[in-house]
Amino acid sequence: MDYLESLNENQRGAVLQTEGPVMIIAGAGSGKTRVLTYRLAHLIQNGVDAFNILSLTFTNRAAKEMQHRIQTLVGGEAKNIWMGTFHSVFSRILRTEAEKIGYPSNFTIYDTDDSRSLIKTILNEVQLDDKTYKPSVVHNRISAAKNRLITAEAYLKNAHYMADDAAAGKPEMGRLYKLYQDRCKKAGAMDFDDLLFNTFKLFNEHIDVLNKYQNRFKYVMVDEFQDTNIAQYMITRKLAAQNRNICVVGDDAQSIYAFRGADIQNILNFEKDYPELKVFKLEQNYRSSQTIVEAANSIIKKNKAQLPKNVWTANDQGNPIDLIHAGSDNEEGKSIANAIFEAKMQHQLKHSDFAILYRTNSQSRAFEESLRSLNLPYEVVGGVSFYQRKEIKDLLAYFRLMMNPNDEQSLRRIINYPKRGIGDTTVGKLFITADEQGASIWDVMSHAASAGIPVKTAQVIMDFVTMLEAGKVIANNQDAYEAASDMAKKSGLLRELYDDKTVEGIARYENVQQLLNGVKAFVDDPEKEDKGLGAFLQEISLLTDADSKKPGDKDYITLMTIHSAKGLEFKYVYVVGMEEDLFPSAMMLNSRADLEEERRLFYVAVTRAETHLTLSHANTRYRFGKLIDCKRSRFIDEIDQSYIKQIIGKGSLNRNIVQTTPKEPFTRTAVKNLAPPAAKTKIKYVPPTDFKASDTSVLASGMKVEHPKFGFGMVKLVDSNGSDRKAIIDFEELGEKTLILSFAKLRIH
Repeated sequence: MDYLESLNENQRGAVLQTEGPVMIIAGAGSGKTRVLTYRLAHLIQNGVDAFNILSLTFTNRAAKEMQHRIQTLVGGEAKNIWMGTFHSVFSRILRTEAEKIGYPSNFTIYDTDDSRSLIKTILNEVQLDDKTYKPSVVHNRISAAKNRLITAEAYLKNAHYMADDAAAGKPEMGRLYKLYQDRCKKAGAMDFDDLLFNTFKLFNEHIDVLNKYQNRFKYVMVDEFQDTNIAQYMITRKLAAQNRNICVVGDDAQSIYAFRGADIQNILNFEKDYPELKVFKLEQNYRSSQTIVEAANSIIKKNKAQLPKNVWTANDQGNPIDLIHAGSDNEEGKSIANAIFEAKMQHQLKHSDFAILYRTNSQSRAFEESLRSLNLPYEVVGGVSFYQRKEIKDLLAYFRLMMNPNDEQSLRRIINYPKRGIGDTTVGKLFITADEQGASIWDVMSHAASAGIPVKTAQVIMDFVTMLEAGKVIANNQDAYEAASDMAKKSGLLRELYDDKTVEGIARYENVQQLLNGVKAFVDDPEKEDKGLGAFLQEISLLTDADSKKPGDKDYITLMTIHSAKGLEFKYVYVVGMEEDLFPSAMMLNSRADLEEERRLFYVAVTRAETHLTLSHANTRYRFGKLIDCKRSRFIDEIDQSYIKQIIGKGSLNRNIVQTTPKEPFTRTAVKNLAPPAAKTKIKYVPPTDFKASDTSVLASGMKVEHPKFGFGMVKLVDSNGSDRKAIIDFEELGEKTLILSFAKLRIH
């Protein structure tokens, strides 16, 4: 019981209350993961069989980290907890039970690209314009229906949905939903939403299966409960109905995924479903300074839809929040980059201590350019993931087709890649024949000559079928690496990439080798019981962007959207683009619910900061190729202004500060003249004929220097870290410049 001594009173209460429905409201930085870990360990130490515990998370990484922590407390028994994401746990159940709802146990899991590619194929077949019915829009509409547990049949019968679609100029949406579902089922495939939708269907239609899992999962715990959608909540409620030992953990103030179907009402109304509910509030913040915590409180209190709580901290008061007012988005980028450069040098910090957070990915450009100009290493989170690269998806399509020969999307992708003489006309004829005969595409391909395909082409198709069938035999008898490496060679894909000696071709070949290395690592992992190719495919199909790697693992400055930053923390956080119609987004101003979601997003951004928080906004910004005037965000004004320090212009956090009479706890700043100071008249500097550069190894802040082009200036800071020493110099006529000293010619005066 020693671990209980490290908990505060509310944390301990949440750990000890193991029976009945429990809701843990966990404020930002309140030690939620520790409480979850200790609660699970406490259940096991008090005689609960780990096999009877279900713990649901939103990322595989979070599940692995938690399982590792529990293992340090209770040993190997922690491995027996059913722990993972909703999608991974439910896909595990469906692999066992899928045949009861008409799917094969080796069903393929379609990612977003697969789903949208199938929708595009269907649009072509039914001759609907893909500009009117954009595949992404159709997919989102289908996804939203599934998350609300609405079948295609129910959708078509719902007059409200039909009227909405007609008003939007998309009256065929319901038919597309039905066609899409039928094609997925025929291909033996489920998309991500189906993993939830079909689990609910399974439990709803097969009470014996539901009872089986109710008896198995005597204790159900759900992390990040504020992010659950209707389907996720309904499934967990069914699972917990018999024992009622359900514990949900979350923070309504951090509910920011409505666009993915998350329903904040799940946490706000949880008590209505469980009148005997025990509620524990984790209100002490261990992460951030008092300034940041109190500023965040002043923001979120503006929301009406929330569970009352009083987040506080015993940490130091900390620094005021810096507010940078820039003339343009490019100037904003320079201001932030210079601020990071100064802070890093002054306090000897790592690059990974810094994060720049923005509302949309398109905002990263100005910051990337400014960071590059200062040679500051950075990483943009949310680019093309490894498993979305073409060459990786191509090889994975071969693997998927080996395991599920009815997978239409994989077949279309690689039937003629590398080129083997099976053209689009032939592929179309194969699918038409399959439809006419009510047969699977694989059966038709296996008898291609009977489908009216020319003899030579029919033989090529037969060779393709034979290759994949031979691959499946190897996959059924060998581990994943043996099967994968064999197919990579026999398919011709490795040779195709190897022969491309362009820079891009070499990179693609190396990526495929990296995939095969990943398969080998999977096989060599002693914790993996099933080392087959099917198990490997299932694992990678359930990876999310958040599982690729944790920002901050390497010494880079992190650039990311605020949505991607949830659950992370950094010493220095810069929330940029704080302007009306950007943050809050113009698309989120139509209702109070939308605006409150944006405010929660701002709250999440602010509470990522441990010691230093900077906000920034610009007068002008390029958007969609046009220069627009910007108005600063209402969210800035919602913060108690006594916590804010105003900064004007680009550059140092120690210059151009507008202040008025001191007010506790910080200097409150006047917002009288936020226009950048007028530019000085530039006089061309002419260097003396006897100019001779000095030895800059002795250069230090405070020294006066002369540059043959920029004239006279004062050294502000010298960065001695890394191979290239740099200096920030404030030149009399040109202002601040950052120079690499190995290149700069400076005369010290």
